Amino acid sequence: MELSIEFFPPKTPEGENKLRLVRERLSEELKPAFYSVTFGAGGSTQSGTLKVVSDIHAAGASVAPHLSCVGSSRDSVREMLKQYQALGIKRIVALRGDLPSGMGQYGEFHHANELVEFIRLETGDWFHIDVAAYPESHPQAKSPASDIGFFVQKMKAGANSAVTQYFYNSDAYFRFVDEAYDLGVTQPIIPGIMPITNSTQLLRFSDACGAEIPRWIRLRLQSYGDDTASIRAFGEEVVTDLCDQLLSVGAPGIHFYSLNQADAVLGITENLNLPS
Repeated sequence: MELSIEFFPPKTPEGENKLRLVRERLSEELKPAFYSVTFGAGGSTQSGTLKVVSDIHAAGASVAPHLSCVGSSRDSVREMLKQYQALGIKRIVALRGDLPSGMGQYGEFHHANELVEFIRLETGDWFHIDVAAYPESHPQAKSPASDIGFFVQKMKAGANSAVTQYFYNSDAYFRFVDEAYDLGVTQPIIPGIMPITNSTQLLRFSDACGAEIPRWIRLRLQSYGDDTASIRAFGEEVVTDLCDQLLSVGAPGIHFYSLNQADAVLGITENLNLPS
């Protein structure tokens, strides 16, 4: 069972120091297989991503930077790949990405399968490539069938594994995996998990990315109001149960969207009695 954790690049020195402490704590207590580091809309955090990736790699941990189609040219991606190869980075997360406000079109890559193909063409088997999966369908998909069709294209283009958008309905994940495997996918599809620590933030994220919050969870969170302790306790219970369902039926791992926090991830993994 592979455990991995996502970070985003901090924007301040204080945030950088906090992330270092969080990462050190998670590394000591969980020893994750790898960390991933996000890449902002339109390449807005490119330098921050490189710095965080460099710091994690220098500390001796495996790390996978995100690469996005948005705002990227073949030359710019080729340069980033060379930088990561020079550092000794061996894993990449290849994404289409979302267009930031005011940007009207993608760069030279329009879909993630094109980015995956380019990485393979440029670097061969140097990188383990992860791509995204959407158990509840991408919010811009024309239909569930077309969405899973695009997913299959990414996997056949040379991806080694996939990490899903977060979800709270395990049946959505199981159905997606079954359909993908029926269409010839053989690579691991790792569930992405978002701990629940802040109801306002979670609802905003979910509305933006198309992740469904089941009505019973939404109502319970709303009933707690500003009671942070109750929200966190309820969230830990819900997400622990979700992870237990996924792992008991054979999910190949768990990828935590940590939001640069350690406590919620550690609470869930402790409840699951995962090996440290």
